[in-house]
Amino acid sequence: MKREKKAQIKTGHKKIHIIGSVGSGKTTLARRLAKETGIPYFELDNVVWERHPSGDRRRSEGERVKRLGEIVQGELWIVEGVHYQRWVDESFERADVILFLDPPYRVRTYRIVKRYMRQKLGLETSHYKPTFALFRSMFKWNRDFEKKGKPHFFKRYRKYERKIQVIKDI
Repeated sequence: MKREKKAQIKTGHKKIHIIGSVGSGKTTLARRLAKETGIPYFELDNVVWERHPSGDRRRSEGERVKRLGEIVQGELWIVEGVHYQRWVDESFERADVILFLDPPYRVRTYRIVKRYMRQKLGLETSHYKPTFALFRSMFKWNRDFEKKGKPHFFKRYRKYERKIQVIKDI
C-alpha cells in the first residue's frame, strides 16, 4: 500500500475509487480530478438514493448493485463515497486505483462544521436538507468511521493493497 502526503494521480488511471470519512475531501477531489481529466465522477450517495424533487427514495441493495454496475462497466469513471459494504465490491475490484483519504480527525471535524455553516448560509448546495439532526449524525459517522470503518476497510480489501493509496493531506 502506498502512502502519500498529497494527492498525486498518475495520468494512466481511468477508473478511480475515492473513499474516506465524512469531511475527508472525497467530493472535492473527485470534482477536481473530473475537471482536470474529463473523466465523469459519481457520488455513491446518489447511487444509494434515487433523487426526486418531491423527496429522495432509498434504493434497495439490488437496485444499488445494478446502478453501480452500470457505472463501473464504463471505461472512464471516478466513484466517490464513504461506502465499503458488499454492494460496492465491484467498484473496488474494477478500479485502477483506490484513493483512501485519511486527513486527521480534527480536520474532518472542522470541515463538517464549515460545510454545515456554508449550507445554512446558502453558500453551498447539497443533495440533502442540512438539518441539525443530520449535522449531529455526521460527527457520529466520522467517529464510527475512524474506529470501525477504517479498520474494516483495510481488512476487507487487503487483496487490493497494491492499488490503494492513502492520502493524508487533501
